[in-house]
Amino acid sequence: MKEKGEEHQVSFTSLITDLDMKNIDENNIESLPILPLRNMCVFPNVILPISIKREKSVKLIRSVFSKDKILGVIAQRDENVEDPQFNDLYKEGTLVRVIRLLEMPDNSVTAIVEARRRFVLEEITKSKPFLVGKILMLPEEEFDENTRENIALKESIKDLSVQVITKSGTLPNEMTFEIKNSESFLHLLHFVCSNFPLKVKSKQRLLGIDSVEKRAYTLLQMLSDELQLLDIKNSIQSKARMEIDQQQKEYFLQQQIKAIKGELGDDEDSHLNKMKIAAKQKKWDKKMKEYFDEEIEKLDRLNPSSPDYSVGMTYLECLLKLPWNEYTKDKLDIKFAQKILDRDHFGIEKVKERILEYLSVLKMKGDMKSPIICLYGPPGVGKTSLGKSIAESLNRKYVRMSLGGLHDEAEIRGHRRTYIGSMPGRIIQGIQKAGSSNPVFVLDEIDKINSDFHGDPSSALLEVLDPEQNNNFHDNYLDVDYDLSKVLFIATANNLSAIPRPLLDRMELIEVNGYIQEEKVEIASHYLIPKQMENHGVPKKSFSISKSAIDKIIESYTRESGVRELDRKIAKLMRRAVKKIASDEEMPKVIKPENLQDFLDKEEYFRDTCDANEVCGVVTGLAWTAVGGEVLLIESALSKVKSGGKLSLTGNLGDVMKESAVLAMEYIKSHADELNINEELFDTRNVHIHVPEGAIPKDGPSAGITMTTALVSSFTGRKVKKHIAMTGEVTLQGKVLPVGGIKEKILAAKRAGVTTIILCEKNRRDIEDIKPEYLKGVKFEYVSNVKEVIDLALV
Repeated sequence: MKEKGEEHQVSFTSLITDLDMKNIDENNIESLPILPLRNMCVFPNVILPISIKREKSVKLIRSVFSKDKILGVIAQRDENVEDPQFNDLYKEGTLVRVIRLLEMPDNSVTAIVEARRRFVLEEITKSKPFLVGKILMLPEEEFDENTRENIALKESIKDLSVQVITKSGTLPNEMTFEIKNSESFLHLLHFVCSNFPLKVKSKQRLLGIDSVEKRAYTLLQMLSDELQLLDIKNSIQSKARMEIDQQQKEYFLQQQIKAIKGELGDDEDSHLNKMKIAAKQKKWDKKMKEYFDEEIEKLDRLNPSSPDYSVGMTYLECLLKLPWNEYTKDKLDIKFAQKILDRDHFGIEKVKERILEYLSVLKMKGDMKSPIICLYGPPGVGKTSLGKSIAESLNRKYVRMSLGGLHDEAEIRGHRRTYIGSMPGRIIQGIQKAGSSNPVFVLDEIDKINSDFHGDPSSALLEVLDPEQNNNFHDNYLDVDYDLSKVLFIATANNLSAIPRPLLDRMELIEVNGYIQEEKVEIASHYLIPKQMENHGVPKKSFSISKSAIDKIIESYTRESGVRELDRKIAKLMRRAVKKIASDEEMPKVIKPENLQDFLDKEEYFRDTCDANEVCGVVTGLAWTAVGGEVLLIESALSKVKSGGKLSLTGNLGDVMKESAVLAMEYIKSHADELNINEELFDTRNVHIHVPEGAIPKDGPSAGITMTTALVSSFTGRKVKKHIAMTGEVTLQGKVLPVGGIKEKILAAKRAGVTTIILCEKNRRDIEDIKPEYLKGVKFEYVSNVKEVIDLALV
């Protein structure tokens, strides 16, 4: 229920010119009944109707009309307050006299009032049955409206008021006549204040200004603002009308173009019909068919010139390109698959065995969810190329997706169609490219994924690589589920620690170890040399490379776990050989080690040796790196000091390796008697441990027993036996714990001429997994505590 002046809807407020209150002294009025108004502010010198609906207000107006007909009207601060009190009302109000009371059919009352003077409400003295308040009448300022400035001010108000009426389209034109013919400044001022569509807060601000001149200038500013707002509004409406007219024009032109294209047989409808025909060939289920039909109907209703049309067309084309429920037939020939895998890759028996197991189950059962395999190991061992061989052996399509440096989740899940230039994720793009729903999908370098403010791609991969979820993979662009359960995902990685644990848990991990010397020789002989001879156009039987020369290339020109660098060196050798053949230079029939400098220049690497054991405190350790195994010398030395011996560590060591050195030192101190070490030495000697090649960072616990042996050698003066190396973690109690990377470490040890390797007893199982022919020439000693290590290692 709202009380408001109906004059805004049916007519405008008339000016008062001759009404007067002869029997009442306005200056002596101190208390008045108060009528709160909603959405309305009353100014002096006007007559206006007020519609009254509140029960309390109806009682007030009837009571006043039956007596002296005088009351005060004040605007409410909040129109939603049903029973306003002192703090809910503005302070400035207007004294009015009720001229006439009209009973309306809906039980409301309309009062015609004459507004007289302004007052300030000081307090509410009574609230029932209606509000009565103590007031202070505001004096009216003497105002000379005949000065040049005030005459100009009056004309300015007239001009702006007429412009507002003309441009608003809502105010009655009769107001223009009333304004132009108004002679009294005050009458004009309050007429405009009352009738123009200003906010109640703005009108109340005008009512509260005592100075007539200041009130006039403030109104002028408000009218100016209103005029500017109307100009902007009219400009916007004009532009909107122009755009609508332009759209209508474009629509008719498009219809004409459509008719012309129809005559030429090249219209949009023809393209849509082709899409409908293509959709009938798809093997999608009923639900997907209904979805496609619904989307194509939406597209049919759109104007071809609309931006949404091209977006919808691209989306439907994407749906049609996907191989819904289309699969290549697997070749379930176990022997053929074995032959393909052996042809392309030497070794890596575990991986081959797992693929053949999957193929065997598929042959027996007819259908099963594809495994999700993660091949991890050093670079260059054939993890990525293995995917191609697996695809060929299964007669499936091959897709490779490189994840290195990927940092946006949308690359996996796609972008929503609301974005400009949106497209499906790379998983769906790969399926499109393959043309079947069961390809071999290689996720290369899965450990190189990054995450930033765009999201975490590894989290998006959780759904892709979960066999229980990926039958309903949701791409943001497609916005429908796609079945990935028949896709054989093969992930590759160098470092498992960089892969989030939840993602790692969803994959079947298979380690692809680095190749040892003998394996590299076989790979070079059977794969790399024939491939490079063909790539460089070398005539068959023009020359050959001896196995001893291949050994030399591996040993002196490469330092890696895989065979990438070896492949590059063989390619370089082939280029030099082709140059000699093309230039008719002398070319040996068999390239031997002594010929290699002519083809590969000087040797780049020298064989690691462990012959530095002539001095006490120097022990050969074994380390694992991302490119394979390495021989690591641990040096220790003692220097005299008066008291308070200290332990110093150098060689760019990590925290774990430093802790291993501290552990070794504490173990020796606590077991000095058993090791025949004079305890006084700990106080009179500084101990220094150094690991050469200080520019290379080193870390890990596997040098624990090596450091312990080096320190015991220094303190006891016992040298370390020749051609012996060791690896293992040590505890404070002297126990030896197992470590990883055993195969790579053995390879490094063999390169260095090591004949005896000391390992933890629990690493015996790692040795048993290596083919016996690769262990020739190396003796393994298995230990459980440091004392056994010292007995075996020291002279």
